Amino acid sequence: MRLRYSFRVYPSAGQRMALAKEFGCARVVFNDALRVRETARAAGLPFVPSGELSKQLTVSKKTPEREWLSEVSSVVLQQSLRDLDTAYRNFFDGLKGKRPRMGAHRFKSRKDTRQAIRFAANAGWKITTGGKLRLPKVGDLAVKWSRSLPSTPSTVTVVKDSAGRYFASFVVETEPETLPATDSVVGIDLGLTHFAILSDGTKVESPRFLRRAEKRLKRAQRNLSRKAKGSSNRAKARIKVARAHARTADARREFHHRLSTELIRENQAVAVEDLAVKGLARTRLAKSVHDAGWSAFVTMLEYKAALYGRAFHRIGRFEPTSQICSACGVKDGPKALSVRTWTCGACGTLLDRDINAAVNVAKAAGLAVSACGARVRPGHLPAQREETGTHPKPQPVTTGRQAGISVL
Repeated sequence: MRLRYSFRVYPSAGQRMALAKEFGCARVVFNDALRVRETARAAGLPFVPSGELSKQLTVSKKTPEREWLSEVSSVVLQQSLRDLDTAYRNFFDGLKGKRPRMGAHRFKSRKDTRQAIRFAANAGWKITTGGKLRLPKVGDLAVKWSRSLPSTPSTVTVVKDSAGRYFASFVVETEPETLPATDSVVGIDLGLTHFAILSDGTKVESPRFLRRAEKRLKRAQRNLSRKAKGSSNRAKARIKVARAHARTADARREFHHRLSTELIRENQAVAVEDLAVKGLARTRLAKSVHDAGWSAFVTMLEYKAALYGRAFHRIGRFEPTSQICSACGVKDGPKALSVRTWTCGACGTLLDRDINAAVNVAKAAGLAVSACGARVRPGHLPAQREETGTHPKPQPVTTGRQAGISVL
């Protein structure tokens, strides 16, 4: 399977200028190609293929207006044309229902705070014996290697993020690593008060990285709003805001990686619920939903399960996991979010809402888990109406179905 490994790079002042030129040239080529296609579409002409765009790029390099495109690697410019083809393909696939719908492709702005260029294998880049990344017409970049690459990478993408940091992202082919088999399986219920509730009764507290950093972020944003537009001080203040947000995002990503790796290593199968994150993000809980980052966490679980030979199950979002008693299986209807514990009217079990949902998630995925994890404490079974009284009369044996009890 293909994986992406990202590492922080530290270019010098001259290398930053060279990378800025690469970013700018790639952006111009993308915009020129998009303009050609949009002009042809407006005029009712046939779609301009990528081969024709490549020929026009070669011709434009010889013109006085675009001769400076020859100062950067030609592979970067060709990859920019491929990025445009990918944007078109994704847009039309969204219209056909093959993938989630996305907006129409737009022109790139030089004021975009995130810039990226990609070097393919034929670009002549390499990792030197000294551990530096050698890029054509840029030089040797110092890389902070946090781990070793499992195989020879096919492409490298150099990214400058909103906080002014530079990263090198490598795409590598890796073989799945099968972990030793284990008998443990787990269902996961994702929440806001507790980030994850496991079917064995474990509750993982929500770190709430955005909430904890809110005061610092507000202060940085307030300082930015007071700076004059276009001034150097405003540019510095913007970098401070971006770095504050980057620290929060990095901490959240690290938490997701640690927890997902732990769950995959300790369990043979993992089951989660397919949450409607976009819908929840339009409610009053939007900030907390975005702070939790459920989608990123579930994505990590899925690809790590495939990487380490574990089973991953995603159950439907309409599965009534909070309405079914995990002990006896009786469904007693929806409950308000304020109801955190409830007593099953059929078997008398006092259930924790979140643990009960986690057990039901695992059962809906076909995993053999024990419902005892959902039990808070055993409750008293309410007496039936005909059983009350000091001197009950003998009742004839009847057939039928009592609440929650199957008749054989």
